[in-house]
Amino acid sequence: MKDLQSEYRSEYKNQNLRQMRRYLKLTQKEFLDRFFQDDDGNRRISVATLSNMEARGGPQLDMLIIHISEQIGCDPMIFEMEPENFYNQLSEILADQRAEAEIRENGEKKGNIARLVNRLTMHFADQLLSGQIKRGDQIDSDRTLAKDMGVGRSAIREALKVLDVMGLIDIRPGDGTYISSRESEFFIIPLSWSLFMNSNQVDNILEMRDIVEVRSAELAAQCRDERKLTHLGTVFHEMQQAYVSKDVKEFLDLDIEFHLVIADCSGNQILSSLIQTIRNLLKWVSESGMSTEEHLRIIYEEHQRIYGCIISANPEGAGKAMHEHMERSRKRYTL
Repeated sequence: MKDLQSEYRSEYKNQNLRQMRRYLKLTQKEFLDRFFQDDDGNRRISVATLSNMEARGGPQLDMLIIHISEQIGCDPMIFEMEPENFYNQLSEILADQRAEAEIRENGEKKGNIARLVNRLTMHFADQLLSGQIKRGDQIDSDRTLAKDMGVGRSAIREALKVLDVMGLIDIRPGDGTYISSRESEFFIIPLSWSLFMNSNQVDNILEMRDIVEVRSAELAAQCRDERKLTHLGTVFHEMQQAYVSKDVKEFLDLDIEFHLVIADCSGNQILSSLIQTIRNLLKWVSESGMSTEEHLRIIYEEHQRIYGCIISANPEGAGKAMHEHMERSRKRYTL
């Protein structure tokens, strides 16, 4: 039987502590953030202290090992095992955390803050839809979010700062982070953010625009709100005047407003917000398809057909007219 004194020795502690950190693929700062951070995000010990304990041990080493052992659910005595045996024990105890570390490492290499902002926004939108949270509620800690997203806590903090600036969350120093009272923005801003960050998405945007604009026109033709229909009529007649006077800039502005009012007539707030996002992003595209007086005439006539079908309560005709307008517009664009 092997001598226990040769199997467990206190001088192995600092070596095994360093081995554990490297096993998890953590820098000293990341290690402290993982195991020695209070609720306010402050480290309980310094990097210099950890570095000194890894190299030479010291009086605080036992307390540090006990704290870590409680978090990972192991007997502190394993830190006194021979390094080879300790590593084998570590492989069993920390298999899941090692996998998590690799996911986080890969995520931070492959990802960036823009994509993480979009992922977090969708994460909160899912929670809002499922009823797990509601506007004004406090969100999970950055530690929990980092684990859920498979990234480091520093990346989460940077992304949350962006969401705070965007008005989706409210970061209250010393108190926590809360969902904004305007929780409906979570269903629109992820799309806007994604499209702004990916300039090569024009074809995909145009395809989605066709789908939502056609459905919007079909629903608008079923609208019974006289106020909204009157607004649509006003915008169309102003467009008609801009066409007659050949005021291209005014016509373009009214073209955009015409589509937004149709979306409002649809009665679907989310659909309306999607079209708002798409139209704002594609204003420069629309300008490229309105370069001649002949274009102006054709576009006016296409809008006239759409308007006629909507006010005559013809959903099928409105959808068809809008689809034809979308198809012809794509051919006119010079991208």
